[in-house]
Amino acid sequence: MKKYFQFEELGTTYRREIIGGITTFLAMAYILAVNPMTLTLADVPDLPDNMRMDYGAVFVATALSAAIGSLIMGLIARYPIGLAPGLGLNAFFAYTVILVNGMPWTHALAAVFISSAFFLILTLTGLREKLINAIPFELKIAVGAGIGLFITFIGFQSAGIIVKNDATLVGLGDLGNPNTLLAIFGIIVTVILMTRGIKTGIFFGMVITMIVGWIFGLINTPEQVVDAVPSVAPTFGALFSAFGDPSFYTTAMLGVVLTFLFVDFFDNAGTLMAVANQAGFVKDNKLPRAGKALFADATASMSGSIFGTSTVTSFVESSAGVAAGARSGFAAIVTAACFVLSLFFFPLLEVVTSAVTAPALIIVGILMVSSLGQIDWNRFEIAVPSFFTMITMPLSYSIATGIAVGFIFYPITMIVKGKAKEVHPVMYFFFLVFLLYLIFH
Repeated sequence: MKKYFQFEELGTTYRREIIGGITTFLAMAYILAVNPMTLTLADVPDLPDNMRMDYGAVFVATALSAAIGSLIMGLIARYPIGLAPGLGLNAFFAYTVILVNGMPWTHALAAVFISSAFFLILTLTGLREKLINAIPFELKIAVGAGIGLFITFIGFQSAGIIVKNDATLVGLGDLGNPNTLLAIFGIIVTVILMTRGIKTGIFFGMVITMIVGWIFGLINTPEQVVDAVPSVAPTFGALFSAFGDPSFYTTAMLGVVLTFLFVDFFDNAGTLMAVANQAGFVKDNKLPRAGKALFADATASMSGSIFGTSTVTSFVESSAGVAAGARSGFAAIVTAACFVLSLFFFPLLEVVTSAVTAPALIIVGILMVSSLGQIDWNRFEIAVPSFFTMITMPLSYSIATGIAVGFIFYPITMIVKGKAKEVHPVMYFFFLVFLLYLIFH
């Protein structure tokens, strides 16, 4: 075991890997509560049955897909990186595909499955890395930042801090509302923990908020802590029913599949490079075993869609485990084991309300926009598509629309600037695809 995971070469031990793996799990554990809340649109009342997923089934799908992804990452790629359904992509799944576009959740899962299958093919052929390299660095940064703004906006809404306003579209909510005050308290606590450099600050911020909510009677006390694992039957394999529905085969669905495809491109590649660089794995700006790491992501997403959850991706919170000493894939296996054990603690999710999850969304949004400084805002031909990508996502309530607008403007500004030859041919292809997407959407 030590030889396979190269403990001696990496200067690590079982103790360091176990601590690192548990630390990564604790930093990621909020997704077990946030993902079911998001995918089931728990904060949206009176939805038709074909638009609301089963809460318990989504919880199980979240834990199992995270366990499978982390296990494959640890065993095959041998990196200390945990995987789980990604924030941003789950918001796109729920709030854009289901709520705004009015598509059944089975169709959304089918779109995740198709995009994941493409991921797997592109990964095995080596094309996935080439396509990622064809997209300008600045647009990759803008996509991540735009998703950050989008999920922050959703967090403010679910907390009641930002509400609908007939005169100005949006406005400040009732800050005297007890649940809104609890969410604000959660934001402050999480900010303090993160500012102090506590890597698991998001998780413990949620725990502290839950305890305070319980003390003041805003959150019900769970009847038990451990119980039988909920049934995954309501969502397991449900995606395959979409393929027999003629309404699934639309231009809008093509745009959904492409969005899942592109967003996970940027999100997963960026996270892999960031965590691997922190751990000292990156050599000459290249990541060893990158293909195997991308394979873990693709297979985890396919299995996740079958179980009943949105796209699975590498989590930047894995950096917490690396900071705690994790250096090998054994830590990811420990993280996977923790997700399996979490299945038995489903009753605890009763205390996870929107006031508890909102701070997590908002803080993760801050982390996602932190790389904006890497964009050269002095180059107007770059600033325009980057800004449009970023700002259109929350304003249109659609990640897909943000990507489309940015990818359309990039070739335009570069051609006008006289830099048409600097634009990769793939970007011209994306220009045509997204132009058609907006026209026929």
